[in-house]
Amino acid sequence: MLVFVLNSQKKPLMPCSPRKARVLLKAGRAKVVRRYPFTIRLHHGSSGYKQELTAGMDTGSKVIGTAVVNQKCEVFYQAETHLRGEEIKGKMETRRMYRRSRRGRKTRYRKPRFLHRRASTKIGRLPPSTKHKVEAHLREKRFIESLLPVSKWRLELASFDIHAISNPDVSKAAWWS
Repeated sequence: MLVFVLNSQKKPLMPCSPRKARVLLKAGRAKVVRRYPFTIRLHHGSSGYKQELTAGMDTGSKVIGTAVVNQKCEVFYQAETHLRGEEIKGKMETRRMYRRSRRGRKTRYRKPRFLHRRASTKIGRLPPSTKHKVEAHLREKRFIESLLPVSKWRLELASFDIHAISNPDVSKAAWWS
C-alpha cells in the first residue's frame, strides 16, 4: 500500500509508505487532501525526487484499464473504470418518450416538422455515448496525472475480429472478398 504525496504547489511527487505519511502528519508537516486514494500534501518544500513512471491505458468498449509502473515494473497504481454505455442510450430514449408525450398534450393538431434538428447535423459533433467514452478516458488520464508524476503514456488500441477468434478456420481473404 502506498500513500500519494503532493508538494506545497499541489504537484505530484513519488508516493511514500504509510509509516512515513503518519510521521509527516503527526509532525504537522503535511495534511490529508483525499481519503481514497489516500493522498497527503506537504506544507513545506521538498527535494522533489521523481522516478520515471510510465502509465498505460487499455481502451475497451465497456471497461478502461489503467496502470502506472516504474522501470522495474513495480505497480504504483492500477484501476478499472466501467463505462455507462447502454445506460446513456436508455436515458435518452426515456427523455424522448416524455418529450413526445408532452408535445402531444400541448399541441394536438400540429403538423410534424423534420428540418429543425440542427444540433444533430453539426460538424464535429459526437453522439452522447461516444462523447462519454472520450471524456471518461481523458478524466482518468487527468486523475492519474494529479496523483503521480507520469513521464510517459502508453495507449493500447486494438481491434479484434470476433468471428475469427471464435472460429479460427475463417480466413480474412475469404471474409473480405
